[in-house]
Amino acid sequence: MAFEQENKTSHFGFRQVSETEKTSLVKDVFRSVADRYDLMNDLMSVGLHRVWKDIAISHSGVRKGQTVLDLAAGSGDLTHRLVKRVGEEGRIVSFDISQPMLKKCKRRMIDSGLINNIAYVLGNAENLPFESRQFDCITIGFGLRNVARIESTLGAMFRVLRPGGRILVLEFSQPASQLLARIYNQYSFSVIPKIGRVIAGDENSYRYLVESIRRHPNQEQLQNMMTSAGFEDVKYLNLTGGIVALHVGFRY
Repeated sequence: MAFEQENKTSHFGFRQVSETEKTSLVKDVFRSVADRYDLMNDLMSVGLHRVWKDIAISHSGVRKGQTVLDLAAGSGDLTHRLVKRVGEEGRIVSFDISQPMLKKCKRRMIDSGLINNIAYVLGNAENLPFESRQFDCITIGFGLRNVARIESTLGAMFRVLRPGGRILVLEFSQPASQLLARIYNQYSFSVIPKIGRVIAGDENSYRYLVESIRRHPNQEQLQNMMTSAGFEDVKYLNLTGGIVALHVGFRY
């Protein structure tokens, strides 16, 4: 049985690597891109990532006084939106595997005057260091494809979500039309790495991010994975023709 626990693999873009190696490589990616992360998001999506995140939060159902976990918080785009919803009586936990990104998130919140009800936690989303059933809502924006095991991460999210709570998974997905898919593929592989080279000085990290999108489960596959993890009433909403999808699920 011990042999079965060894040599588990995951994918890092189009490469097959060990789960441990993927975690380390993902940390390296976000350490490299942290300084230009927000600018690159605006350039790559032509600003649309802001609209996608606004739509996601509009489906969160988050109210004043609630406790929310923002996984893969990055520079704090969703955290910033969520803290306004929970108010001073609520609490947000910003969680990320990258120390540079978490520091960037914290600096942003402090600069915005938001210091009293946000906690910053460094860790792996597959092994959440929280008691069971303590969050009213859990969000993860453009981070699920970077974990080594999606099933383990969804299971961890289910464990710490309160009955009646919901999760929001905002992630790149499968374009709904073949024409859009061809255009998107051409843009992704030809343009985004070049932007990464010029703006962030790191073509390889952005090539990985493009490849990771292609390896991520499509809308129906992720919906089934969420259901298998225990979530109910799982539905998804295609954004920008399915380039991005918002999945919502509940724990009853």
